[in-house]
Amino acid sequence: MKTYLASALVEVLTQFDGTPPDFAPEFEKPKNSEHGDLATNAAMQLARHLRRPPRRIAEELAEALRARPLDPARIASVEAAGSGFVNFRFATEYLAEEMRALLAAGEAFGRGETGKGKRALVEYVSANPTGPLTVGHGRNAVLGDTVANLLAWSGYDVTREYYFNDAGRQMRVLGESVQARYQAVIDPDAPRKQIDAGGASVEVPASFPEDGYLGAYITDIAERLHAESENPPDPDGDAAPFKEAAEKAIFADIERTLDRLGIRMDTYFNERSLYENDAVWRALQALRDAGHCYDRDGAVWFRTTAFGKEQDTVLVKRSGEPTYRLPDIAYHVDKCDRGFDRIVDILGADHIATYPDVLHGLRALGRDADRVEVMVHQFVTLVRGGAPVKMSTRRATYVTLDDLMDEVGEDVTRFFFLMRSPNAHLEFDLDLAKEASDKNPVFYLQYAHARICSILRKAAETGFCDEGADWSLLAHPAEIALMKVLLRFPEVLAQAAAAREPHQAANYLREVAVAFTQFYGHCRIIGEANDLAAARMQLARAARIVLSNGLQALGVSRPERM
Repeated sequence: MKTYLASALVEVLTQFDGTPPDFAPEFEKPKNSEHGDLATNAAMQLARHLRRPPRRIAEELAEALRARPLDPARIASVEAAGSGFVNFRFATEYLAEEMRALLAAGEAFGRGETGKGKRALVEYVSANPTGPLTVGHGRNAVLGDTVANLLAWSGYDVTREYYFNDAGRQMRVLGESVQARYQAVIDPDAPRKQIDAGGASVEVPASFPEDGYLGAYITDIAERLHAESENPPDPDGDAAPFKEAAEKAIFADIERTLDRLGIRMDTYFNERSLYENDAVWRALQALRDAGHCYDRDGAVWFRTTAFGKEQDTVLVKRSGEPTYRLPDIAYHVDKCDRGFDRIVDILGADHIATYPDVLHGLRALGRDADRVEVMVHQFVTLVRGGAPVKMSTRRATYVTLDDLMDEVGEDVTRFFFLMRSPNAHLEFDLDLAKEASDKNPVFYLQYAHARICSILRKAAETGFCDEGADWSLLAHPAEIALMKVLLRFPEVLAQAAAAREPHQAANYLREVAVAFTQFYGHCRIIGEANDLAAARMQLARAARIVLSNGLQALGVSRPERM
């Protein structure tokens, strides 16, 4: 419809001297449905060029469009409004035609072709295998997976990637932590010591590293290694076998956690491979050759001041160890060289100061950094009774993602992570999340879907047939309102994908559920005359399709019974 109206507007604007030749009118849905179904502010956009008040231009445009005339099967009315808007109302015949197309599309309704023939890489989670996934990782995981879903619904060939590092100091300390616990399993009477853990004194084996990992999962790994290993590692030898055992166990735990959320990765990229194939050092040398690096105080510096940053940035420390930025630059060079059209990184707010250096590195190395989009999300606070809380966990001092799902369920966990803009801090209301009522948005959506499925089952049991229904019989305001909401689904999904804002789709589905509930409350299906009942049954089918497709795009289950 927007394409049709834009073409009509551009055509009548040829009569208006002073209109820019490349003018493209903009449209939006009026906030108040009484003002129509679509509106354009073209008169306001053109006021300076045409040198007339916006309201007067809007009246002239409306008159010209009515004289054209517009297809009455599509547009019922055109009128000037407010300080310079032109409002359009859809014809009921157009609504009926679009609803028939919705039903014909079925499971494909909402799928677009914006990304047809294009490839997208979405990198998310990317937690090193040093412990269970936390609630913070959960928001990253759900946002990333849903962005990937939305891109796929837009036609992209999407690759989901997990980037991790199983080398370096963190992993060495992990191995030493497991080794110390393993020694204690073998010899429970071995010497012990007290260390500080967040202000509390904790007793650990004497060999435990000062900054070791304290979660009970470390002890679990050590106990399983002792009980199940055919060739037990030397408790006093190298820590490498313990690191390998920990990495294997933790990654298996991470994959199980992600699987609970319906998240399955296509590729896992190990940072270590960038060292094994010298990609890190090749990137550094290329930066040197291009004049973007220099040596000072024993370190290697990146001239980020040339890109507008206040200070240059260290890429290699005096110890010879690279900072995070250098392998990240090499990793993104690899991403670009794999030929993806869009590259999306999902990062927590703690990365906000580091990712610009990576983009600068790509530009310095001649890569197209514009293909890379960095989506930064804010942190999560768990709330109970209106106050921030720490859920109990046996594993460590943080809240694991599994703990959260155990308490509120997988669907609720996933949907609640999507309800707010990624740019906003998220308060996860545990009381609301566990409430089985209309106040809980997940329950409300799933119940609406299940209710429609129940209606359709009962109709099938009685042999009721709604094929070939007469859509012109649907004239109640609640029926018209529901049709208009349903037909917005492809546009909402496309906008959510383009903006990388899944919450747009989540909020829209709430509108759908509300519109269906109002329709069902005002318009009976069973018990009405067959013709009217058939038309309303078709409308209910259409609502189920939109709810089902929308929940699928968000990665939330679609129960048929509740």
